[in-house]
Amino acid sequence: MSLSRRNFVIATSVAAGGSMVLSACSSGSTAGKGNKGGGHGGADKYTGAVVVGTKEDSTGPAPEVEGAKKGGTIRGIAPDDFSHLDPQRIYFSWNSAVGDLFIRCLTGYKIAPDGSMKLVGDLATDAGTIGDGGKTWTFTLKDGLKWEDGKELTVEDVRHGIERGFASFTTEGATYAQTALTGSTDFRSKYKGPFSGKHLDSVVTDAAAKTITFKLAEARPDFNFTLAMTSYGAVPVKGDSKDRYDKDPVSCGPYRIKSHAVDKSMTLVRNPHWDPNTDSIRTAYPDSFVYEFGPESLPATDRMIADDGDDQYAIMAYSGVPAERIQKVLTDPELKKRTFNGLLTGIYYYAINTKRITDLKVRQALIHAWPLEQIRKIYGGPSAGDYATSILSPDILGYAHDDVYGKLKKPQGDPEAAKKLLKEAGKEGQKVVYAFPQSNTYDKTKVVIENALKAAGFDPVIKPLDSTSYYDQVQQIDNKFDVMWFGWSPDWPTGYTLVQPLFDGGTIANGSNNISQLKVDWVDAAIKKNVAIADPAAAGKAWAALDKRIMTEEAPIIPETFQRRFYLYGSKVGGAMFHPLWSSAVFYKLFVKA
Repeated sequence: MSLSRRNFVIATSVAAGGSMVLSACSSGSTAGKGNKGGGHGGADKYTGAVVVGTKEDSTGPAPEVEGAKKGGTIRGIAPDDFSHLDPQRIYFSWNSAVGDLFIRCLTGYKIAPDGSMKLVGDLATDAGTIGDGGKTWTFTLKDGLKWEDGKELTVEDVRHGIERGFASFTTEGATYAQTALTGSTDFRSKYKGPFSGKHLDSVVTDAAAKTITFKLAEARPDFNFTLAMTSYGAVPVKGDSKDRYDKDPVSCGPYRIKSHAVDKSMTLVRNPHWDPNTDSIRTAYPDSFVYEFGPESLPATDRMIADDGDDQYAIMAYSGVPAERIQKVLTDPELKKRTFNGLLTGIYYYAINTKRITDLKVRQALIHAWPLEQIRKIYGGPSAGDYATSILSPDILGYAHDDVYGKLKKPQGDPEAAKKLLKEAGKEGQKVVYAFPQSNTYDKTKVVIENALKAAGFDPVIKPLDSTSYYDQVQQIDNKFDVMWFGWSPDWPTGYTLVQPLFDGGTIANGSNNISQLKVDWVDAAIKKNVAIADPAAAGKAWAALDKRIMTEEAPIIPETFQRRFYLYGSKVGGAMFHPLWSSAVFYKLFVKA
């Protein structure tokens, strides 16, 4: 999704200027090997390591975390409160990260210590059974599932969570399942939600067999990935307070919400009716979690550095170490021991408006000219992330390290290659209007971008835009911009959720994320073909091949960075690791050290 949505913090991490947040993937043991010359300050495994687990993988309890023990309180520090707690209104990583503690879906991700993931059954006994070429999916609920009041969690509750996504008050959530079930993006015209007194004909439950079956309008072989999104969490039919549910959701996870002072704090305590034998994903070591809202990244970092009092049990929950402190933290061995880092899911890039820059050679010249190295230096150097050279990001199944334009060899830009292409196209001195969201950081990057474009033979026109209305302006089909800063975070780790939203010609409209306005028949056909490939590995290869072909034959974007974030935590916190999807800590793996 647009980085202004689920992973909004990605969009604001650089735009925050001097307090830029740095980013990253799992904290592993392959430092320096991941980007084939890109260089970075973290340690990751670039595996595209997302596989579908077995029934055994889906069976609880979750693997123990080495050295962990039960008890104590973990304290999360973040600049902002959770905007939503109702699962059907969650479409933002920060909310999903805490949602892991009290919301459960049919499927979910089992995260290994090295950051690799398996899609497993969460409420379901496994990751689902596919039928009818991907148009039918069936799941069976586990035994022993209960809500925080001790009542049984049923397939009716799971269906209720799906159907609530059609309600008039849940417009903030994801819409993939709704569209797949009705065959229409205008799905609310087809079904008004469960409060209308009717159920969806395309969702069939069997209470006795504890099964729920989804009959889709079109084949979706990765629909089990869709159902892992927090937006499709279960909600009790008899405990649903409708639009008020956002204030006091009912838990089926290891913790329940005890208190919530909006914009100040939130406390979660154990849910006594959560059975670890039903959960292969979550451990639950702390007795409670206390989140404090308000401190920005710089004061939060300074508190973690000081490591006094209750802050010994604290963790930077979603705002990472800023540029002002990154060198201090990474060059002090004792502080560095108290960090974890990872690559943010998704990609930062510059969209080329193919309706205005119609010549392929000019678009290719822009890619060659773009000064990735100088831009990354402004972001903070290698510790700020890795150079991006493709559409797919390292967390996507099928990621292939493609570098069509040799940017890793010349990340500073190749003005001679750009000039040669412009000459061949007869477009020497081509005017290029570059738009970006105004901020301290981007005001600096515009300088190196302008200089690089001039050196490559372009005539750059720089257009800083108000950051609050930036997306509204660049997502207009009649905008007057040739190149636009943008970013995208996938909703689940397959190529479909990166390629389709950005390059499907059928999505072009005001407000669309296809701001390159790419409309190419073979691209649209390939998207429809790839989404129907049932084998995940084969699908991954197909998306990687499409990525390479789009970049080679259409060149609609200039990939920039896979951004990295570092987090700091107190000396009494154990089990800290980076969440490869939510770009936060994996809260349910944390524990209090003795």
